[in-house]
Amino acid sequence: MKIFLAQQNYHIGNFESNAQKIIAAIEAAKKQGGDMIVFSELSVCGYPPRDFLEFDDFIDQCNATIELIKSHADSIAVIVGAPDRNKVKEGKDLFNAAYFLYNQQVIGIAHKTLLPTYDVFDEYRYFEPAFEWNVIEFKGKKIALTICEDIWNLGNNPLYRICPMDKLMEQQPNLMINISASPFDYTHDDERKATIKANVVKYQLPIFYCNGVGSQTEVVFDGASMVYDKNANLCGQLPKFEEALQSFTLTDDGLIDAAIIETSNHWTGKGILPSSLDEQRNIDQVHAAIILGIKDYFSKMGFSKAIIGSSGGIDSAVTIALACTALGAENVRSILMPSQYSSDHSVADAVTLSTNLGNPYDIIPIKNIYDSFLSELQPIFVDLPFSLAEENIQSRSRGNLLMAIANKFGYILLNTSNKSELATGYGTLYGDMAGGIGVLGDCYKLQVYALANYINRDKMVIPTNIISKAPSAELRPGQKDADSLPDYEVLDKLLYQYIERRLGPKEIKAQGFDSNLVDRVLKMVNMNEYKRNQFCPIIRISPKAFGIGRRMPIVGKYLI
Repeated sequence: MKIFLAQQNYHIGNFESNAQKIIAAIEAAKKQGGDMIVFSELSVCGYPPRDFLEFDDFIDQCNATIELIKSHADSIAVIVGAPDRNKVKEGKDLFNAAYFLYNQQVIGIAHKTLLPTYDVFDEYRYFEPAFEWNVIEFKGKKIALTICEDIWNLGNNPLYRICPMDKLMEQQPNLMINISASPFDYTHDDERKATIKANVVKYQLPIFYCNGVGSQTEVVFDGASMVYDKNANLCGQLPKFEEALQSFTLTDDGLIDAAIIETSNHWTGKGILPSSLDEQRNIDQVHAAIILGIKDYFSKMGFSKAIIGSSGGIDSAVTIALACTALGAENVRSILMPSQYSSDHSVADAVTLSTNLGNPYDIIPIKNIYDSFLSELQPIFVDLPFSLAEENIQSRSRGNLLMAIANKFGYILLNTSNKSELATGYGTLYGDMAGGIGVLGDCYKLQVYALANYINRDKMVIPTNIISKAPSAELRPGQKDADSLPDYEVLDKLLYQYIERRLGPKEIKAQGFDSNLVDRVLKMVNMNEYKRNQFCPIIRISPKAFGIGRRMPIVGKYLI
């Protein structure tokens, strides 16, 4: 049996575009003699559709698209993902479903059983879990068709009470097919592969695993669809972060007619969250994920040009370099906005960066704007000493300039704040925290440096001075980040324990971190939740990003 995996990048709610992609892949598979083609979870409407699912019109369009696709499923079987209305009317109105189409008919529908509600997932809000499990027979084979999380309930500590594959095994299937929308993070690759392989080992059946690819605002899907034979040999893996269509021939004895990529005795890490931050971990994948996140955000929103405040610092430099790769240097406009506190080398470094990249830039000094603010505020400020208020006026002046240019020319402002700054509140609301999407908001400062070095792997793009100099907001004479924050080597590793690993103060202190420092940093994190709550969406690259996957109370007392 010749089975195709179609790893595609969908646009949520863009039924015409999604259908065109799906149908084009079906026709291509037909021409190559395919028996079956498999698409990813909720491929018809895009994943995650969220509250679009509450609109009857949205579900009607899903159904109409299924009807269109069904007309092309004549000589080939097609598996696509879409919502299915609950005809029983017990429970929620919808199921998350996999449709099996053949001979221009719906041969079977598999409903998702395990509906995740952790991190970025919120599926139980919309869907009813499956209450029956049936294999689908096709050309003499019994297929156990599951959806994403349905194959993750393995191990000694299962998350759910039901294991769908155990139910399906009662009907003696010959192969497993799983359609998925499994997001990227820099630890997830090993975990996903280990989970898929564990299913093969447990059930001794080949598996065809089809994952989506592309970015949906903050969530990036990396693809990497896989095929294992019944002996747990990896026989195929589609590329990461790009669309692909590939066929595999399943033999009657459960083997795959393809070269083995990894034998069954190849060790597969379980993807357990590392006990400490490794800023170099899969930095090439982090780089690719952010570029895809920028590219898809712009293309799916209908924008083409970005604007960025270029300070001559590491964060803005990395953001500009990533944006130039994603959008083309000619579509990225850098704005240098020096004040009287800016060093000469910061301006020179920012100019050199744009010269290296070939992107346009402008220089707009803010001294006169800043002075006019102080002049108008003088009757209120009187003779009070220089403080955070004057620092933030500079940042907000820059934010206003950037947004004015963005509005005038139709740009999207890319935010340059990193995760270390967002965690500790080291940023100005409506100033340097402004933006349409946060490019580095899920990267700790140490990871930003790792990205800079990765960008410079073949040639110097980011000037050496930007990477080597001490980071500074340059909002007062001689200012350095270290004046307000602990050294990033310590801070980032402490933050990782609290944010990614969710350890409390006693557990963090037990690892050797200074007790007073732990109390101070955790208090900063929790007191600044109100800032992050107003922040733009962040491209997610970690197991626990700020945003929809981390829901903390703004007025909580814990650790404050």
